[in-house]
Amino acid sequence: MSSLPANIGDAFHDIDTPALVVDLDAFEKNLKTMADFVRKKGLRLRPHAKTHRCADIALKQIQLGAVGQCCQKVGEAEALIKAGVRNIIITNQIVSEAKLVRLAHLARQADIALCFDDRKQVDMASRIAAAQGVELGALVEVDVGMKRCGVAPGVPACELAAYIEAAPALRFRGLQAYQGAAQHLRTYEARKAAVEHAAQQVQSTVDLLSENGISCEIVAGAGTGTYPFESAAGPWNELQAGSYIFMDAEYGAIEGADGGPYSDFNHSLFVLASVMSVAAVPGRAILDAGLKSFSVEKGMPKVHGLRDATVIGASDEHAVLVMDTAHGARNLALGDKVMLIPGHCDPTVSLHECIVGVRNGRVESTWRIDRDGSSR
Repeated sequence: MSSLPANIGDAFHDIDTPALVVDLDAFEKNLKTMADFVRKKGLRLRPHAKTHRCADIALKQIQLGAVGQCCQKVGEAEALIKAGVRNIIITNQIVSEAKLVRLAHLARQADIALCFDDRKQVDMASRIAAAQGVELGALVEVDVGMKRCGVAPGVPACELAAYIEAAPALRFRGLQAYQGAAQHLRTYEARKAAVEHAAQQVQSTVDLLSENGISCEIVAGAGTGTYPFESAAGPWNELQAGSYIFMDAEYGAIEGADGGPYSDFNHSLFVLASVMSVAAVPGRAILDAGLKSFSVEKGMPKVHGLRDATVIGASDEHAVLVMDTAHGARNLALGDKVMLIPGHCDPTVSLHECIVGVRNGRVESTWRIDRDGSSR
């Protein structure tokens, strides 16, 4: 790792920018809120590691009761297992023989499962697992509305499950049923309706599996925007929310149960930037964080803690901040620090090498982001 933006004990205002910063009080509250929720509901929590890509955070979630982690990439799983995580589901289809060999090696150290939506994938994984002398867990991914991966619910899912059960070196574990398209629907009722529709499809598939003598140990899905609905719907027994630990501007824009802003969790993740110029245009400040520091595919980051200040643009290493001084915004000076809430936390995290944890104005921790495993 290159030099860190801060050392433990440093003052908050001495953190070198741009830096990825976590408010530890808000972060820990988010962790506890979700852990308490699933415990009271009698469900399992398997948070998604693609949000944080950080073994330190994964282990904190497991210490609070999570059964393991979800990963989207084999490299993410390798990094977590190296750090001591022992139960992982790859919530993705793996179609590379080289990656399946890597997964087979991991299965000697941990409980590994992956998702399928095609018999050719089953054949390849079965052959490689058998050749390596290991068993891989297998989930049938069911398309419940996202229209990305997955077979149709009902008979197609049941037929694929039966095919997996007959395949050597694979063990059918259950269903992956993630309604990702529902996560950011603006209104509470729209998200609830989308999950209720998905629940009917998932339940009918579970019932059909049972009628055919196929045990369904895991029914997994849910996200930060819909987890209360999956927990109440019936078929899901394992929740895979990830962004709840950080929150981001996109989740902050959806509606909560009371019709107001979504408030189940607090914003804890920020990109810390410094004002590097105020010279060109009055009422503007140029920040030293840009597209290499935060993702903008979900929109520009929101400014935290500054009234009437808005990021209106970004380039590689700069962001343009406008202060509406007519409505109370204060002009910023060179060197002032600005906290930005990223539009989408997952890809923002992948742009950084570490997370700086702060509390009471001091750096309390630095956590490595396992970037090497984030892309493969």
